[in-house]
Amino acid sequence: MLDPDTRRRVLDCLLVSQRHSWDQGLTAAVLADAGATGPLRALVDDAVARQRADGRLAELDPVCAVNSGAVGEFVHDLAVRAGDPVLTAAAAGQRAWLTSGAPRAADGTLFHLLGSRQVWADTVYMAVPFLAAVGEPAAALAQLAGHRARLRDPGTGLWAARWDEDAGALADARPWGTGNGWVAAGAARAVGRLTGDAADAVAAQVRELLDACLVHRRPDGLFGDVLDDPAGPADTDVAAMLATAALTGAAEGWLPPSYGTTGESLLAAVVDRVDDLGRVTGASAAPHFDRPGHSPEAQAFLLLADAAHRRWRAP
Repeated sequence: MLDPDTRRRVLDCLLVSQRHSWDQGLTAAVLADAGATGPLRALVDDAVARQRADGRLAELDPVCAVNSGAVGEFVHDLAVRAGDPVLTAAAAGQRAWLTSGAPRAADGTLFHLLGSRQVWADTVYMAVPFLAAVGEPAAALAQLAGHRARLRDPGTGLWAARWDEDAGALADARPWGTGNGWVAAGAARAVGRLTGDAADAVAAQVRELLDACLVHRRPDGLFGDVLDDPAGPADTDVAAMLATAALTGAAEGWLPPSYGTTGESLLAAVVDRVDDLGRVTGASAAPHFDRPGHSPEAQAFLLLADAAHRRWRAP
């Protein structure tokens, strides 16, 4: 879907952007998809160099409790492949943080930020694939279940943005588009790291969420920043995130081929919004995500969706 020149420009814009820990995880995923072993190793080494004493990798923002898990998956993978004791110790530190050190509710569900007892949809992407990758399938499923119980609306199938544990109520009940995208893409990434009934159960949840989101697709092929607000601004990143989930499932065979076709259509809608520099326009703008603009995660998810599309289309 992306021609080689456009793909290079999109990647260049990602690589020159200032990035947080979760963006480093997304960038690592892009490099892994591209087979860029040298840059991936350099990124992983940098994540380890910036690891906090409590185990959080690549974390420059001290209030972020879970976002470091997104890059931890790749530190773990390289540790296993290379047998590197430094990487092994770094991945173990990240694992210990997410399984026991990070703040959490009484049932173990992780809080997204330090100093705040809130559960966010974003955490699904940050924690669930990492836990599945490091051989903690029960912990991965427990995090998905804890977040789902608090944030998913059983009537619509959409996920709210944030839950306040102390109030026992939603702190932000809106079905934020990017929040639902984080859940869909994170759960889809975890399916390939799970086996048997666990993989099947998570795959079914991805399909369910994709179906719930697609009801709210706009005539221009995109989705709203808030999914059920047709008058609000669109966010191209949401389409890229959902395309990543749909195309991953189709390529790996746990979603029917029709989801590949849908993902292809979603991907095309985002490709149409790439400017001459290679930036994905119309995304929720970093760093505050409060207006349309550009973001590293929108760049990364376009590339992840494109890579999944090529896998799906491969003979």
